[in-house]
Amino acid sequence: MSPDDGSASPGVTATGSHDEVLRTEQQRGAEQSAVQPSSVPVPAPAGTGTAPFTPTGLVVAVDGPGGSGKSTVSREIARRLGLRYLDTGAMYRAVTQVALERRIDIEDPSAVAEVAERTVLTVGTDPDRPSIAVDGVNVDEQIRTRAVTNAVSAVAAVSAVRSRLVAQQREIIAESLAAGGIVVEGRDIGSVVAPDAPVKVFLTASTEVRALRRSRQLGEKGVDDVARTLAELDRRDALDSTRTADPLSVPDGAIVLDSSALSVPEVVDEVLRQSQHLLATTP
Repeated sequence: MSPDDGSASPGVTATGSHDEVLRTEQQRGAEQSAVQPSSVPVPAPAGTGTAPFTPTGLVVAVDGPGGSGKSTVSREIARRLGLRYLDTGAMYRAVTQVALERRIDIEDPSAVAEVAERTVLTVGTDPDRPSIAVDGVNVDEQIRTRAVTNAVSAVAAVSAVRSRLVAQQREIIAESLAAGGIVVEGRDIGSVVAPDAPVKVFLTASTEVRALRRSRQLGEKGVDDVARTLAELDRRDALDSTRTADPLSVPDGAIVLDSSALSVPEVVDEVLRQSQHLLATTP
C-alpha cells in the first residue's frame, strides 16, 4: 500500500492531505451527493485547543504519521459512507507555506502565531475534490513541497497555532454533522480535536515502507533519495511525538492498523469491519 501523504499529483487541483498515489479499484455502489466546501474564517484563539468536544453524529477520526496512508484511506472511507472529509494537515501546511513565503523565522513562536492569526483558510471537504485556500487563493500544490514538509512540524508545535486551527476544525466538524458526518484525518484528531468521535483509527507502517512511498510520490527512485526521505521522516516523527502541544499518540479506543503490507481496500475493509458495531449505533 502507498499513501498520498506527500506532493500533489500533476493535474490534481485539490489534493487533500497528500496526492492520491493509490486509487482504490473498488467502485462505489451509488453516486455520492455533492459536498459543498466549508468556508470558515479562522476563529479567535480558543484556549489551548484541548477543551472537551463532544460531536453528535458520525465522526471518524484517523490519525497516524506521514506515509502511513491515512489520506487515501480517509478519503475512501468518506466516499463509502457518504461523508465529508477534512485534511487537518493541509491546514498546518498552509500556515507553514505562508510563513516560508513571507520569510518568517519558523523557530519564532510569536511570529508564527501572528501569521496564523492573520491567515484566513478556506477548506473544501468533498473527498473527491478536497482543497485548501489562503486568503481566497488555492494553495493545494504549493503546500506539498519538500520545504513545507520539513518545516511544518515546527509550525504545528506552536500552541497558539494549534489553538486557532483546532477551533476551526471543530467548526467544520459541527457544520458537517448536519450533512451526515465527516472523516477527519491528522495527528491529534482522536486525542484532541474530536476525542469523543464514535470511530477512531490509528494507521502506521514501518519507517522504511513510508520512506519508499514518499520518495515515489516525489518522483525519486535512487537509494540516496530514499535514505534522505527516511531521515526526514524519522526527524518529523520525533518532533511530532515529543512536542508539548498535542503530540502524536495513539488515541484511547482507536483501531490500530499497520498498513505496511495492506492495500487501500484492505485497510478500509478492516476499518469498517472493526467499527461495524459503532457505525450501527451512531445516530
